[in-house]
Amino acid sequence: MKQTESEVCADCRFWQASSSYDVLEKNVSLYAYNAAMQDYIARWKYRGDYVLGQAFEADFKKLYQRHFREGDYVAVPIPLSQERLSERGFNQADELTNFSGASLQAVLGRQHGEKQSKRSRVDRLTAENPFHLLTEPPKYAVLIDDIYTTGATLRHAARLLKENGTVHVAACTLIRG
Repeated sequence: MKQTESEVCADCRFWQASSSYDVLEKNVSLYAYNAAMQDYIARWKYRGDYVLGQAFEADFKKLYQRHFREGDYVAVPIPLSQERLSERGFNQADELTNFSGASLQAVLGRQHGEKQSKRSRVDRLTAENPFHLLTEPPKYAVLIDDIYTTGATLRHAARLLKENGTVHVAACTLIRG
């Protein structure tokens, strides 16, 4: 059944009108973003309470394995810049990738820039691609990240992978904002 205009979110309509629309096959998320989740994520991600991430392990693994067959896809975590990694002490996408139980490949590097959480929706949607390749990408990739808000981060990464030989790119995120 075809979706009507009102069933498609504004961000998806933006991507449909751009050249980046077809780079991301799909995104599946475990949770919706709400006030309680916002507080939990802030403690985990920004205040360095790494162990809080373990609360997501079993459910994230089930989500990943329900949607992506092992052997077909390689999990590719969305990287942090070196500066952001030093600031936080860990990459939440790496932790989620480890939870997935999938084989993983660190394919992407990232330029340092302003935090996504500090950018407006328009700034996110129109930002330059911050990613570069570290190694040859897999044919089938599942990008792993914590939060899907506008889709800009995932689509930048997906476009780079597709331009360099990846046939199918999907995403698995903890939260859909």
